[in-house]
Amino acid sequence: MPNLDTNKFDSALFLALIGNGGVERNIAGGTIVYSQGDPANSVYFIRKGTVRIATVSSHGKEAVVAVLGPGDFFGEGCLAGQDVRIGTAIAVVDSDIIQVAMSAILGVLKENHAVAGIFTTHLLARNVRMESDLIDQLFNSSEKRLARLLLLLANFGKEGMPQPIVSEISQETLAEMIGTSRARVERFMGKFRRLGFISGSGPIEVHSSLLSVVLRDNMHSIAIAAEDDAQLSEQ
Repeated sequence: MPNLDTNKFDSALFLALIGNGGVERNIAGGTIVYSQGDPANSVYFIRKGTVRIATVSSHGKEAVVAVLGPGDFFGEGCLAGQDVRIGTAIAVVDSDIIQVAMSAILGVLKENHAVAGIFTTHLLARNVRMESDLIDQLFNSSEKRLARLLLLLANFGKEGMPQPIVSEISQETLAEMIGTSRARVERFMGKFRRLGFISGSGPIEVHSSLLSVVLRDNMHSIAIAAEDDAQLSEQ
């Protein structure tokens, strides 16, 4: 059995470890991968593309739980005893996804410590990411939520160079993903372009300067805290 390098996920090697339990799927943008309430019996790995996970309350209100990209797993709740999906997974753009049967991956996790290590790292990272997403939804302005989403879609913070956001992601989709109106997204996108944070009329180039929108309030709070500390030390 081949060994899996825990420092860099190799999807081809992962499929080799899974054997017949893994299936590669090409999902068109806008297609539902699975729906809330469906049986939970598979785990998914994103090779290319973007997937959003959303959940709908009993009152019909939808909330985007996560936006995932290449190198991310999703649907792993079935490994912890989740019988049905608690959210809906939708391909935001054309995506290449590996679907792995729960029984197949449970067998590999028991036999291969490298795979188990990757999943442990993944789950810990997802917990941190979900906390950040929750804070973003609860406390941040729609402008900051949009800036953070654009950075996530462009793969900022991951290995390799940031990627342009494909033109298939419309302003309507962006508005839906951050819980605001298309008009507000259009206004913010225009502002980001004028300030040089993004560029391009087709695929959107996201520049690192967009981080200033996300960090703006945080840096202000840090500056205030530093000033308070300085005043206390002088007393």
